[in-house]
Amino acid sequence: MTQPPHDEPTARSQDELREQVEQTRHELGDTVQALADRADVKTRAREKAVAVREQAGAKAQAWSGQARTKAAHMAHTVEEKLPEPVKQKGAAAAQGAKEKAAQAEQVWQDKAPQQVRDHRAALLAGAGAVLVACLLIRRRGKR
Repeated sequence: MTQPPHDEPTARSQDELREQVEQTRHELGDTVQALADRADVKTRAREKAVAVREQAGAKAQAWSGQARTKAAHMAHTVEEKLPEPVKQKGAAAAQGAKEKAAQAEQVWQDKAPQQVRDHRAALLAGAGAVLVACLLIRRRGKR
């Protein structure tokens, strides 16, 4: 048998001995559980992935806010420094674009079949999906 550690007193009675054995069993169980947790690589990897994903989301949100703030500031600065004739031409172009958009909407309402007008959102979503797929295929081909 081995000798008890020097820092722990030996049991004076059977009850103390049982208590020490029970405490040692409990500590050993905790140690085994901690080792098992360390050995569970899949769970640790999932936990790490979740933590990294949450951290990346938080950083992306913070950066997005910073980017919006900087973009608004830059737009304001550019607007202040633009000469008046450029501002007037821009406003006129914007007005022309609004008028053309209104005309296009009217043509759409007049000429598009009723079924197409009823499912406009679905058709636009489908066209967008096809465009994204084409871009992804094209991008994959360049690699």
